[in-house]
Amino acid sequence: MSVVQMLKTEAIVDEAMDKPREHYQRAFLDLSGISIEFPTKKGPFKALDNVNLKIAKGEFVSIIGHSGCGKSTVLNIVAGLYKATTGGVILNGKEVDEPGPDRAVVFQNHSLLPWLTCYQNVEIAVKAIFKGKKSKLEMKQWIEHNLHLVHMDHAMHKYPAEISGGMKQRIGIARALAMEPTVLLMDEPFGALDALTRAHLQDSVMEIQADLNSTVIMITHDVDESVLLSDKIVMMTNGPAATVGEVLNIELERPRNRLELADDPQYNKYRAEVLKFLYERQRRPQE
Repeated sequence: MSVVQMLKTEAIVDEAMDKPREHYQRAFLDLSGISIEFPTKKGPFKALDNVNLKIAKGEFVSIIGHSGCGKSTVLNIVAGLYKATTGGVILNGKEVDEPGPDRAVVFQNHSLLPWLTCYQNVEIAVKAIFKGKKSKLEMKQWIEHNLHLVHMDHAMHKYPAEISGGMKQRIGIARALAMEPTVLLMDEPFGALDALTRAHLQDSVMEIQADLNSTVIMITHDVDESVLLSDKIVMMTNGPAATVGEVLNIELERPRNRLELADDPQYNKYRAEVLKFLYERQRRPQE
């Protein structure tokens, strides 16, 4: 029985037992019982063990934890780049078993092609997704629209070597958004940037997410970043056999202003909760 069939069967059983509708209503993105093992010379290495997570449409979720806890592995499974050993991922009612344009990934390295202009780097993705669906004029307007979203329309005809690291990352985000993904996956997208550039890009991502109501999963090591950007913070236990330790819902009003939040008691309470987990409770419960 496939993962989709299992989840549908579960919903039917719940309904038959007269449970309320909200009990069996499925999440937009559902990670169910995910475990994954990698072969090594010393035998199988279990990176993740029974990871369960439900994400609503339009939700911004950060995954945080110590190095080696499987954060990027979770992201790669959702992206379809890895296949779970057990369990699976359901996105909008369909099982994820391979990469697809409905899940765009932004890596820490922008991965721009240096011989193409910023415009052309975004154009590659747009042509791959929309060729035959949009006219040349519509594709041009769509590329320019996404460059405008990340405030890079002024540099669209420059080459990657002519712009800063922060600008390159903006182009990488524009390229991902131009694919019109159902879910935007970000693997430490600001990790290599200086503090000021990082702050500007965080503000841009908050602005874009508010405009588009995108569903976002972001990997981060930065506690302040996770609280500032997220609706939900998923805290992973240490590996091997890492799993979800705790999930913290961030109930801060949007739009969020980093300067105002610096003295906000609730913001600092959330921040302290994440720090406490990372320093005191990061081991698996049975340990």
